Amino acid sequence: MAVYRETINITSAGSGDMTDLTSKVSEIVKKAEVTTGICHVFNFGSTGAIGTIELEPGLEQDFPNLMKKLVPPSKAYGHEQAWHDGNGHSHLQSSIVGAELTVPVEKGNIMNGTWQQIFHYEADTKSRNRKIIVTVIGE
Repeated sequence: MAVYRETINITSAGSGDMTDLTSKVSEIVKKAEVTTGICHVFNFGSTGAIGTIELEPGLEQDFPNLMKKLVPPSKAYGHEQAWHDGNGHSHLQSSIVGAELTVPVEKGNIMNGTWQQIFHYEADTKSRNRKIIVTVIGE
């Protein structure tokens, strides 16, 4: 069983920014030379998230708008009351989406649908330098 790990570094534009990671993750899988296995994608940090979506302009607006409706900024969150840093909602939004994603690998490629991209979602209130850890495991 082979294990290969690499980090993708991105700089987000702040709250609601979505970054397409699909091609970079695909490149890492090819470097790993794993024919069959899994690819795990993990956001290092508590206010960013990883998911899949059809990453097109409409959904790039819809998704952040949905997150803001589901978990809007508020001073009422316990995190806000403890830290007063303006990002209590950011932690909650990223927790809803999740910090990780596992994608099957078959014939040396990630198995994603034609309109299914892997993305990073920035829930924090400001631009962040993010580390996305990609681990490929298989044979």
